[in-house]
Amino acid sequence: MDKIISVNNVTFEYETDDGVLAVIEDLSVNFEKGSFTAVLGHNGSGKSTLAKLLNGLNKPAKGDVIVSGMNTDDDDKAIDIKRIVGMVFQNPDNQLVSTVVDEDVAFGLENLGVEPHEMRRRVDEALKAVDMYEYKDSSPHKLSGGQKQRIAIAGIIAMEPECIVLDEPTAMLDPRGRQEVMETIIKLCREKGITIILITHYMNEAAMADRVVVMDNGKILLDGIPSKVFSQVELLQSVGLDVPQPTELIFELKKAGIDLDGSIITVDECVKALTQALREEI
Repeated sequence: MDKIISVNNVTFEYETDDGVLAVIEDLSVNFEKGSFTAVLGHNGSGKSTLAKLLNGLNKPAKGDVIVSGMNTDDDDKAIDIKRIVGMVFQNPDNQLVSTVVDEDVAFGLENLGVEPHEMRRRVDEALKAVDMYEYKDSSPHKLSGGQKQRIAIAGIIAMEPECIVLDEPTAMLDPRGRQEVMETIIKLCREKGITIILITHYMNEAAMADRVVVMDNGKILLDGIPSKVFSQVELLQSVGLDVPQPTELIFELKKAGIDLDGSIITVDECVKALTQALREEI
């Protein structure tokens, strides 16, 4: 698969009263087109800073972020880069700007000067993509948290990006809202081929991804498929992270002497493994 974003030896720094603080240091990572990557890390690990580097909201102090051949440090390419990489943030209320869903999704297109017929097509398709078309004439502020976040995502989809970076989009939602947003994210990746980069602290969300990147102190600690990453239970716990509940259960049973597959991450896999282990004991 082709790379859509390359982060090459990037360092990002903040000026503080005590001097310069490097939040990300000499970090390199690539993201492939059409992939679904989850980025994990405790607070202060650098994951949200990385998210903002990926479409030029943050600029590296050292190194380069390359988006489809364009360097985010090139101000002349800023608009083109933001068209390719859309951003969705934690609080959907901060991204809603209109009193009508339809107009809210069209807001970014109006700023780009997209002609009305094309704008209508994009808005309708974006709302259908997130299963919110029936709410197009509703007020965003009367919707549930999950519905608001799906409208925010629709506003990004209407811009027709190749990649969407979501910075903890479910953090302020209830379980139902989280489920709605995750179903939308997976659908966009699997059916539309949009590259998804999800910053999250929910392990069950990360388990749905093709790949998990774990950050710690501005560097990459682990990078691989979910089953391999989450099998490193003790390492993840040592940096303040949990693992999916099925993985933790299997880990504790293995410590108790029961021979089970440590790469299990889903409830179904866990049930199957425990059923098989019980049958062998009978």
